[in-house]
Amino acid sequence: MSKRKDILIDESMYSDEETKQLMEMYEGTLGKITQGEIVKGKIVFIGNNDVVLDIGFKSEGTVPVNEFPNIKELKIGDEVEVFLESIEDKDGQMVLSRKRADFMRVWEKVTKSFTTGEVIKGKIMRRIKGGLVVDVLGIDAFLPGSQIDVRPVRDFDALLGREMDFRVVKVNHPSENIVVSHKILVEEELADQRKAILSGLEKGQILEGIVKAISDFGVFIDLGGVDGLVHITDLSWGRINHPSEVVKLDQTVNVVVLDFDQEKKRISLGMKQLQPHPWEKIDEKYPVGTKVSGKVVSLTDYGAFIEIEKGIEGLIHISEMSWTQHIKHPSQMVSMGQVIEAVILSLDVQGKKISLGMKQLEPDPWNTILGKYPLGSKHKGAVRNLTNFGVFVELEQGIDGLIHISDLSWTKKIRHPGEVVKKGETIDVIILGIDVEQRRISLGHKQLNDNPWDAFANAYKVSTEIEGKVVRIIEKGVIVELPLGVDGFVPLSQLSQTPIKNLAEAFQVGDSLPMTVIEFDGESKKIVLSVVEYLRGKEQQVIDDYVAKHKLPPITLKDALRAIDEEASLK
Repeated sequence: MSKRKDILIDESMYSDEETKQLMEMYEGTLGKITQGEIVKGKIVFIGNNDVVLDIGFKSEGTVPVNEFPNIKELKIGDEVEVFLESIEDKDGQMVLSRKRADFMRVWEKVTKSFTTGEVIKGKIMRRIKGGLVVDVLGIDAFLPGSQIDVRPVRDFDALLGREMDFRVVKVNHPSENIVVSHKILVEEELADQRKAILSGLEKGQILEGIVKAISDFGVFIDLGGVDGLVHITDLSWGRINHPSEVVKLDQTVNVVVLDFDQEKKRISLGMKQLQPHPWEKIDEKYPVGTKVSGKVVSLTDYGAFIEIEKGIEGLIHISEMSWTQHIKHPSQMVSMGQVIEAVILSLDVQGKKISLGMKQLEPDPWNTILGKYPLGSKHKGAVRNLTNFGVFVELEQGIDGLIHISDLSWTKKIRHPGEVVKKGETIDVIILGIDVEQRRISLGHKQLNDNPWDAFANAYKVSTEIEGKVVRIIEKGVIVELPLGVDGFVPLSQLSQTPIKNLAEAFQVGDSLPMTVIEFDGESKKIVLSVVEYLRGKEQQVIDDYVAKHKLPPITLKDALRAIDEEASLK
């Protein structure tokens, strides 16, 4: 016996052919349905958990009661739409879904709006990574953060629960996901406004806008559908480190059109141009000699820039920072951000340059220098620096004088001042000269004692025999220290009658030499001596002892006669 719904066919009463015909006739009365589509069904039973539906197929199907939000309004015999998920499950039952049918109807509307571009309404439900979830006709759609508005949205939570218009911009059928945009609708609304703004732009035009974004290099202003840029240099006449010092996000500001490119839709705007230029009538406001106060805004190797007011800066050169101190870098005197006082030294309105001075706030000590340090007066000072040409001595803080190397000693042949003094030592000096205009003081050290060369004229007359000690060996001879502390020079030719191959081996510092004065020049402070002249006429033993001591070649009679002849020929 075969069973189809509530109809029984007793197969024993009919032949096989008759049974087949009866079954075909019965199945022909059933509707043609396909799995995965929406079908209509008639309610035949409403239970506590399920609703039984007749969809005109071989067997009835059931749908959970909770899929009917309006269950109380339904009654037996009502027709409803359901989705046929499966014709037969593992238990032989048809699987129907009211919820899926509702979703598919909505999905059809949503996908249709994607094709037609129709605007749909939705409600913002919650935040997720990268954007918001929007309820569109009961389906969750994704609203990316970049598609909310033409302006950046900084508080997503403020949008929760709001109903807005959207357009579907992407549909993914396999995963049944949709992406919507509100921004695209805003842009369409602003298109005409943007066109009107661009067509009416003129240089010098003043507009109102809202600060849309702030970057390191400037501020983007929303002019009502079109953006313009205020470069950081056009925000304020004064120096600023970042645009956020002048404006804030979402602030309404007035701007002036500086330039625009109609083709590229680039608009250059300015804010400082709406304010009077600070250099107008500056010569009346800050005449030369005016005392001003300002903040240090920049330090360079050569000075410090001071902001007197927004847009007005002046330079204090390091030479104008102190009357007395030797300043190598302005950071020795001032620091960034420090508020200091200065005096206007000069004003170049055309070049927009102001020269300032700090030292001018104090009396110039060089104005009284001649009274404090008269010529010929004696003082003590600290050795501040040594150079090849002399010694810088600090007489008082910031007041230096120079002892030239030639003024260190009457008697010594000094190659470098370090042979006489060391840095930091105290030295006695005498004032030789003062140049107030050039701020220079000439000092002497040897002048503290009388010039001994007048006395030397008698002590070191030509032909005087004397003994001295070698203090330095040079290429052309040796320097010897003589009695009375004066240095003399013995030329190489006056050390031996025979050639000397290696002067440094023959003579050592500290060796005593017997000599005869052969030249004295008190004017140029020069004494020339000769060992050869001293040995002339001396006993052979004295000569031999000298030759042996310094490992010189022996001097023969022939050498002596040749030397006499050479000397005679020179005369």
